[in-house]
Formats: sequence, structure tokens, C-alpha cells
Amino acid sequence: MAANSIEIPLRDTDEVIELYFDQLPDGEEVLSILRQENAQLHIWVNLALEYHKQGKIEDFIKILESSRLDANIDYRDYEKDQMRALDMLAAYYVQQANHEKNKDKKRDLFAKANDLYTTADKIIMYDQNHLLGKAYFCLLEGDKMEQADAQFNFVLNQSTNNIPSLLGKACIAFNKKDYRGALAFYKKALRTNPNCPAAVRLGMGHCFMKLGNQEKARLAFERALHLDSQCVGALVGLAILQLNRQQPEDIRTGVQMLSKAYTIDSTNPMVLNHLANHFFFKKDYHKVQHLALHAFHNTENEAMRAESCYQLARAFHVQGDYDQAFQYYYQATQFAPPAFVLPNFGLGQMYISRGDTENAAQCFEKVLKAQPGNYETMKILGSLYASSPSQSKRDIAKNHLRKVTEQFPDDVEAWIELAQILEQSDLNAALAAYGTATKILRDKVQADIPPEILNNVGALHYRLNNFEESLKSLEDSLARARIEAEHDPQYYNSIAVTTTYNLARLNEALCQFDRAEKLYKDILKEHPNYVDCYLRLGCMARDKSQIYEASDWFKEALRIDNEHPDA
Repeated sequence: MAANSIEIPLRDTDEVIELYFDQLPDGEEVLSILRQENAQLHIWVNLALEYHKQGKIEDFIKILESSRLDANIDYRDYEKDQMRALDMLAAYYVQQANHEKNKDKKRDLFAKANDLYTTADKIIMYDQNHLLGKAYFCLLEGDKMEQADAQFNFVLNQSTNNIPSLLGKACIAFNKKDYRGALAFYKKALRTNPNCPAAVRLGMGHCFMKLGNQEKARLAFERALHLDSQCVGALVGLAILQLNRQQPEDIRTGVQMLSKAYTIDSTNPMVLNHLANHFFFKKDYHKVQHLALHAFHNTENEAMRAESCYQLARAFHVQGDYDQAFQYYYQATQFAPPAFVLPNFGLGQMYISRGDTENAAQCFEKVLKAQPGNYETMKILGSLYASSPSQSKRDIAKNHLRKVTEQFPDDVEAWIELAQILEQSDLNAALAAYGTATKILRDKVQADIPPEILNNVGALHYRLNNFEESLKSLEDSLARARIEAEHDPQYYNSIAVTTTYNLARLNEALCQFDRAEKLYKDILKEHPNYVDCYLRLGCMARDKSQIYEASDWFKEALRIDNEHPDA
């Protein structure tokens, strides 16, 4: 039999039909010949394999399926050919299942493979190729890693340098995050056969990356690409190494590599996600959405789906479409492994925009759990908890904001937030925090002190009986508010009203009653519903024994708010 053809003996004669591989007939025709001549099983299997090599998959399946009933097994060691037929067909279904995106179809394909492997088990259970096929089936079906490992171990006990088993063990070790162990298996496979395919070098590259050895990872990816110029994984690995250098020339090279990978395989989710990330920074959000959505629909891998959803979410986020952003951030958190915290950060921001501080805080707590000491997260949580009715939450806020100010002593916002929390428990510490904030604003930011801060400082001095300092701060706040009111009258006039009220209280404390009375009445001219002014005027009249006048002020307060506790 020549290497480029196969012979089928004719029944009851010494003659043969020779089928040339470069001109194989239609599958049905071959099946008819095989049945008619009662061909032995090994011929069916070899022919099926040739049809598979030529990409004639339907004929490959038909021949193997038909061989189970119609092939002649009246010869010695026919069981080995039965194993080949069953394992070959099962392996094909496993391969198809691995590439199938539809969950139902995937399950059906795995079920077909499982039936075939179970049938083969009853013929020669410990056949080496059968065990390897089953092990890879367990590996790809998921949740059967231990079973796969046991089968690889069984084969290695019989044949210590069995390459498929070594590569299977490498894959299991990598998935268990034992990157040194995985690397050792890859190296042993390479020593056994230095002409291993590019995928082995690619696996080694991923191990080196995980172990933090970027230079060796680069060499492994380059070698993989040298062995197979179409190796998408190696192109992506090299592209990431280039992009991480963050220099314009390196970024250009990295993107070119991703583009090349895209031309080789435009459905590869890894390539699509990285390109989506690139176009996000290019502000081409339409491309981000197209690529990320394409990636999402081309993978069942949850970590990759999380990345796709995250890319979609932030593209919608930056364009102001918070509803879509919320949906995709939420979806990303459902898929994301614990270490991928960016979706939680984005989702937290969306909850804040919806005014849902409780859910927002839960999202940022998850980020902080994964990245303790993260500055932005501590700052946001500090801000969220600062206004909480719960004392324990306010204490957490205080601790977070203290850490933030220790890490970044020039963060004005953090100092102000910290001061506002300390107002409830430690007046001097609050004043000191406001003092630091005003010093940074003056010296480093070279900005005017906002009237809100000046008002709060004045109020703190008042509570500490530092009346002179309080007077200066409150008057400065009023002057600043009047200047700022030119740009935003509504906001700054409301601050001026609060400051004027505080100034009136201070004048009361300084026994400047006429001045205080005038300030209260000035407020009421503009804001006749300001209940506290009526109450203060009533108290001042009462203290002067002007009972009727005091009663009139208190009645006025009750008319405006008959449930006011002080009234």
C-alpha cells in the first residue's frame, strides 16, 4: 500500500480497489464500497482519518458512525481499531464542544463524547491513547480536573516522558496557580522533544509572566512566533509587554501586533478585549463597543466576559450613558474573579450617581478588600461614611481619611472631609485639619479659601469660645461669599445666609444684642421662613423679660413649622 493511497480488498477475490488520497470519492460512495466488500474496521478508521485531514468532516463522521455496526471485526486485535474509532470520534466532539459558544449545543457535544468514551471503557479501559483522550475531555468539560490529573498520572507511570500527559499536567498546574510546577512540566516536554509545537513555548511564556520574569516571557513568546507566525497567543503576549512599557513607540508596536493577531483570528476574545482597551484611550468609543461586544459573544470564559463587560461599561460611562454603564458594570461584577476589582469601582460610582450610598459602599469595600490601602477607594469610602448616621461607620471614615492624609498629605479634599467628621467629636483636631487644608490651598494651590470652610472654622471657634477668631473667620466668609455670588448667586447667597446666622449667634455671645437682632431681622427680610431666626429673636426678647414680644416670635415660628422641636 502506497503512502498516498489505501487499498480495499474485494470480497472473495485476491484483487483490491486502490483509493488515492488526492482524489477520494464522495463519502456515500466510499461507504457503499466498504459495506459491499465487508472491509475490515482498520480500513474504515484509516479512511475516516484521511477525510478528516482533508476537512471533509461530514464524511469523517459518517464513516466512523457507520463502522460501529457495519465494519468487519473478524480479525485478530480488532479491539484496538474499535478503540481508535470510538476515541477518534469522541475527540472530534470534544474539540467541537470546546469551540462551541452555545451552551446547549456544547452540552450535547460533550454528552456524545461521554457516551463514546464510556463505550470504549468497556473494551480496553487502560489503553494509553484512550486515557489521554478522556483526560483532555475531563480537562475541557470543567470541574473534572482531579479526574484528568489521575489519568495523566496513570499514563506517566507507564511512560514517564509521555508528552501529551506532561502538557496536560502543565495545564492543570497553571490553573491551580502553581506556575513553577507548570513550567517544570513544559520544560520536561521540551527536553523530551525539542521540536515541540509553538503552543509549548506559549505556555512557558505565560508561566514566566505569572512569575514576574518578563524578559524570559518575551523570549518564549518570540520563539513561539518564530515556530508559528500565526500564533495569536504569542502576538498578544508580546503586544502586552510592549504596551506596558507605556512609551509612544512601544505602544505603536504593541497595537500593530494586536492588529496582526486580529487579521489572523478576528474572533479571538483576548485580541478583541485588548483592542477595545486601546480604542478606549483613543476615545473611539464606537469601536470599543463593537470589539468588546464581539469578544463577549465569542467566549464562555467568565474572566474574559468580565473584561468585555467592563470595557463596554466604561465606554458608556465616559459618554454619560449611566443606565447602560450600570448594566454592564453590574454584569462584569457577576463574571469577574475577586482580583479584578475595576468593575466594582465603576459600579460603586454608578450607585453614587443614583444616590444609593449603601450599595456604593459595598462595592468599594470589595475593592478595598482586594487592594488594602488603595488611596482612591479609602477616600471615597471615607466620604460615603462621613455622613452616615452610624457612629461605627463614621469611625471607619475617620480612619480611612487619616490614612489618606498620611499617604497624600497634600490632598485638600481629604483634609476637609476629615475636618468635617472631626467636628462631631474633636473640635481642636477639626480646626487643625481645616488649618492644614487652608494652608495647602493658599501655599500650594494658590487659591482663595472657599467661604464654606471659613464659615465652618468660624463655627468651630465659636463652639470653643474663641470669639475673636470666630468673628474674623465669619466676616472673611461673608466677604468671600459676596465675591463668589457674582458667578453663582443662588449657591453662595445660601452660604452667606448661614454665615450671617452664625455671626448673629456670635454677637449674642458677645452681648452685642442690637447687632444680633439686626442680623436676624435682615435674614428674615430675604428668607421669612428661617425658623431658627424667630426662635433666637424670641429667646433674646424672653431674656430681656419682654414676654409678649417673645411669645409673638415663638408663635411665628410655630406658624411656619408647628412640629419644630425647639419651638
